[in-house]
Amino acid sequence: MDSEPGSSTGLINQAKGILATCLSAIHNRGELFLLELEEEKTRVLELFIWAMAVGFLGLMFLISVTVLVIFSFPPEYRLWALGAFCALYLVGAIIALFNVKALIKSGDNMFAGSLNEMKKDQEWLESSK
Repeated sequence: MDSEPGSSTGLINQAKGILATCLSAIHNRGELFLLELEEEKTRVLELFIWAMAVGFLGLMFLISVTVLVIFSFPPEYRLWALGAFCALYLVGAIIALFNVKALIKSGDNMFAGSLNEMKKDQEWLESSK
């Protein structure tokens, strides 16, 4: 019974081959997912660090310029100058808020590579039916 060529041993070997291929594909997709996750984490951390530097240094510059300009006015107009700077900073903050919202909405789709590969796998599986 076992001596027949093409018996259940060939079927088992084919099943093992298919399983190995499936596991290999899952492993490759998992590695791609982890790589994209690591890249996204690094990008977000770098973005945060640079944003903090820009915010801190920009704030220090604005404070210095504001103080310089306010003290350059005669004492009776300093309060008006301070009010003008407050209005200017409020408008700037509102514009920045809208820009941040737009950037958040327009962000790239995370894990696009993984999702594309999974879609290709699904299409391949459906076409082989």
